[in-house]
Amino acid sequence: MNYRWLLRAKRWAQNPPSGGQVKFVLAILAACAALYLVDLVWGWPEWLTPDRPGRGPR
Repeated sequence: MNYRWLLRAKRWAQNPPSGGQVKFVLAILAACAALYLVDLVWGWPEWLTPDRPGRGPR
């Protein structure tokens, strides 16, 4: 583990995030999980699939 990460963890332990920040991150994770579950159940819609693949990276 990098020394910088240990310092960051120490700072986080001394000053934990507020309840609002924790709720915000959990809401984002819940939204991502909901989108993933919708994709598993109904799949990717045809109208979002491009007609032909774009150019690749140069």
